[in-house]
Amino acid sequence: MQGEFEMSMMGELNYFLGLQIKQLNHGTFLSQTKYCKELLKKFDMENYKEISTPMATNCYLDSDEKRTSVDQTKYKGLID
Repeated sequence: MQGEFEMSMMGELNYFLGLQIKQLNHGTFLSQTKYCKELLKKFDMENYKEISTPMATNCYLDSDEKRTSVDQTKYKGLID
C-alpha cells in the first residue's frame, strides 16, 4: 500500500473507523465483524438466533392502542 499512497510509518493499519483491515499480497481485506459483535453485545443480542427475514411475513401491523412506551435512546441506537 505504501507504494500507491503516501503513508506515515506508524505501523500496519489493523482497525480504522469500525473496519478491520488485513493487508495481503494480493489485496486488502475489509471486515466489520468486530463492529457487529460490539453492536450485538451493546444491545444484549449476542445469543439471539439469526434468521433471513427479521419479521414474520404473515402478520399484520396495527395501531398501538395501549400507547406502549418505548425507550427512544435504545431505539435510536439500534437504527443509527
